Amino acid sequence: MPKVLKTYVRIIDACSWYMGIFAMYLIFAMIAILSYASVMKVFFLPANWTVEMAQFFMVAYFTLGGAFALKEGEHVRMDLLYSGFTMRGKVKMDLLTSFVLIGFLVMLQIGGVSSLIYAFQYGEKSFSSWAPIMWPIKVVMNLGIFLTLLQAISLFIKDWAALRGEKLS
Repeated sequence: MPKVLKTYVRIIDACSWYMGIFAMYLIFAMIAILSYASVMKVFFLPANWTVEMAQFFMVAYFTLGGAFALKEGEHVRMDLLYSGFTMRGKVKMDLLTSFVLIGFLVMLQIGGVSSLIYAFQYGEKSFSSWAPIMWPIKVVMNLGIFLTLLQAISLFIKDWAALRGEKLS
């Protein structure tokens, strides 16, 4: 494999790992927000922003953690047929599914960017009583989708190398 592809895989895998570790800690922020909401609801006046903010943290958690899950092979896979394949057959199937995943993520990114542009142009706000602006979470979503796309390309390169009998990581 060319050195540039090996470097790409190494850099993207490292970025995915660090972003995954960061995303992991977002769960604790979400738990803190929901705990605060519970205390406020029981003992004081309920805060109208807590549930929606927790939802924003959850969206950030799973979009920013997507590349990490892909890198670590923690995504959902249908093993019913896959487990019966030879190693070469598994690599070919992984190449095919990586190619389809890249196509899906490209379309998702196009839609995400379009939605982000709309949010910036029109000052989009949520329809809740809190009515926060939407562009910050859409930026995070687009970043997560983009990192997952880069990781899917890295996975494709690794599968391609494996089909050729090389190992990149």
